[in-house]
Amino acid sequence: MKTIECIGKTVDEALKNALNELNVSRDKVDVEILDEGSKGLLNIIGKRSARIKVTVKRDYSEQARTFLKNVLDTMGIDANIQVKEDKNNININITGANMGLIIGYRGETLDSLQYLVSLVVNKGHEGEYKRIVLDTENYRLKREETLKKLAYRIARKVQKSGRLTRLEPMNPYERRIIHSALQDDKSIKTYSEGEEPFRRVVIDIRRA
Repeated sequence: MKTIECIGKTVDEALKNALNELNVSRDKVDVEILDEGSKGLLNIIGKRSARIKVTVKRDYSEQARTFLKNVLDTMGIDANIQVKEDKNNININITGANMGLIIGYRGETLDSLQYLVSLVVNKGHEGEYKRIVLDTENYRLKREETLKKLAYRIARKVQKSGRLTRLEPMNPYERRIIHSALQDDKSIKTYSEGEEPFRRVVIDIRRA
């Protein structure tokens, strides 16, 4: 992050000078007043300029976009990257041809890219943690609907047979979808077992 010190007749003037030098808007910087300055006696004796320190804030969205673009360029994928920041969430949507390469088998490539972007954006943990959600072709919503249908289908099977069922290994995000889908079912319970990356959800009868 770039930091400069600027002076002016007033704090406002010093800030204006700093923004012009950095070529950014006021909302993009943090300001520390080092000296409010003084007009002095008769505007002459003891006159002192205002002095401030201005630091450009981290642009998390641009940092995410730049990193992701470099990765996609390396993969030979030409894509449009849309980034929307909402409080501590950064939602990234990728559009273009060959999006199947970005999704990968059951979203594994998409999840890996999301993880890498999160590492870059949250490096140093300055300020609040930023939650990254990376998506393309509405894959996340489609996958969520598929997992919910799977949860309901297996729950009915378990209810009918009375025997538990272990699902295939899933990442934490997908396991949460299964747990959430069945949390209000009074006859079914769910829990996770195993170690990452082979941790899986178990669907079982809720016994008295």
